[in-house]
Amino acid sequence: MTLSSPLYRDCARLFMVGFPGPQVDADFAALMKDGIFGAILFKRNVGSAQETARLCHDIKTRADRPFILSVDQEGGRVARLRGTPFTTLPSMRELGQRGDDALATQTGRLLAHELRAVGFDWDFAPVLDVDTNPANPVIGDRSFSREAQAVARLGVALARGLEAGGVASCGKHFPGHGDTTTDSHHTLPRLAHDLERLRRVELVPFQAFAQAGLASLMTAHVLFEALEPGLPATMSHRVLHGVLRQELGFEGVLVSDDLEMKAIANHYSVEEAAVQGTLAGVDLFLVCHSAEVQRRAIEALVKAVESGRVPRARIAEAHQRLARLEARFAHPAEDRLATLGDSTHRALAEGLASHFTGKDPTEWRA
Repeated sequence: MTLSSPLYRDCARLFMVGFPGPQVDADFAALMKDGIFGAILFKRNVGSAQETARLCHDIKTRADRPFILSVDQEGGRVARLRGTPFTTLPSMRELGQRGDDALATQTGRLLAHELRAVGFDWDFAPVLDVDTNPANPVIGDRSFSREAQAVARLGVALARGLEAGGVASCGKHFPGHGDTTTDSHHTLPRLAHDLERLRRVELVPFQAFAQAGLASLMTAHVLFEALEPGLPATMSHRVLHGVLRQELGFEGVLVSDDLEMKAIANHYSVEEAAVQGTLAGVDLFLVCHSAEVQRRAIEALVKAVESGRVPRARIAEAHQRLARLEARFAHPAEDRLATLGDSTHRALAEGLASHFTGKDPTEWRA
């Protein structure tokens, strides 16, 4: 199977990758040419607003096709874009303490305005995990609340603000990472809650997100013993298809968390994770660091389709969902940098600032 073959391109489209630095390197350029869906940018990639806008413009120009750029811009301690003219938002816990749906929607609109200004199409936010465990090392103040209904209400409100501003939202981390005691970046967390508890707490925000018809959800690399004791959610057909698609009725794009996180990498090969994840119902895989790992994952999926293990219909189904997201949110290379600091941007930021510290919005701290 050559890299230029239709099947290789079909499988490459199920991947979104990261790359090492502030410029397009040869490996990333080759993957773009071979058909990947898009890229995720991290702190290592972004600089000033001007530098970030130039990089996003360069990527989209090189792609010469719809090409989605994504980022984790939650607010609080998880924000890749920082410093003037970007607004330093408070944590989602602080936003949640206000309990104001309109304020959450306005926050989403502000995030969308700033992301669109420098060239992003997709924000991996909001966190829909319920903050039920004070010892959780990775969620904590990234969650809106310890109450499932509050997380559901505010998460949907923020996501609607993002999407009204032209940026796809992504609720995370399905089916819930809030009550774990370990971090899936470093190990494979387990949750022993029964299904009744999951439906009463962890699944509530994701059900609300599904019912609201929002763009996308991200999987958690977490073992849920009541649902699938032998596989993390990212690789579980029972969790992703059975619960998310059939029970909750979610119709949007399902994206994996990074396959290079140790919750996956220490227990499964990236090849098996990509194949099993596709069978489970993942539409798009994040592989955020190594070009060699990114290639291995794509090639494994190609071989699985060639052997008949992964039906071509499953690839086509993922393509249909990705095409819907792309049609709505993929923006061309454009110059919108001047909208940072324009009247709309100032009004959004100043309106939010008045609800928190009363300071200039660029001086907020979580």
